[in-house]
Amino acid sequence: MNHGAPELTIGFLTFNLSTVLMLIVSAVIVFLIAFIATRNLKLKPTGMQNFMEWVMDFVKGIINSNMDWKTGGRFHVLGLTLIMFIAVSNLLGLPLGGLTINHELWWKSPTADPTVTLTLASMVTVLSTYYGIKLHGTGHYIKGFFQPMSFMFPLKIIEEFANTLTLGLRLYGNIYAGEILLGLLAGLAGSSVLGFFGAIIPMMAWQGFSIFIGFIQAFIFTMLTMVYLSHKVSTDH
Repeated sequence: MNHGAPELTIGFLTFNLSTVLMLIVSAVIVFLIAFIATRNLKLKPTGMQNFMEWVMDFVKGIINSNMDWKTGGRFHVLGLTLIMFIAVSNLLGLPLGGLTINHELWWKSPTADPTVTLTLASMVTVLSTYYGIKLHGTGHYIKGFFQPMSFMFPLKIIEEFANTLTLGLRLYGNIYAGEILLGLLAGLAGSSVLGFFGAIIPMMAWQGFSIFIGFIQAFIFTMLTMVYLSHKVSTDH
């Protein structure tokens, strides 16, 4: 656990190279899954095409549970991208988690970095604001901050920031905590022969649980994204 992060500073900006690398890897994996699943489409789906259609139907169900399809259909690709990208990112640190080179951590889940998760959450906030204004107009959007009573305005502003923080920190906390525990178990396994046999079963169990958590957190993030969007774009909110 005694390691640092590989960093590159350009001017006043500092980049975590590990995070950048893992984001690129996650994006490439998602692209390859989508490409392989759709390169040879058939009327009777099999294999990867069947998996992709199941994911698309699953995301469609999330959208329909929060808003009508006429309004929410425009967010189908967004939801599909989010759930696949976050799921892959959450699981990426499990196979080679804790891989260090020269005491620098290079391989991890990118969602174990709060910068990544809070950026995703901020993106959701910006998108929900944009579509709220686009579909209902600036006046109607601003008016919503003063309903049902004018004194609600400060609370609505706080709610906007709180939604962003909780959306990002929830994802980060779950993935980061899981990787910390796996790192501790890996350290125990490498300390001695007795430590190896004492840690191997808990590590396997936690790996399986981490896979479950990774998918659940991807679902929760996508679900909450659609909830926030529905609050902005649906006429009954």
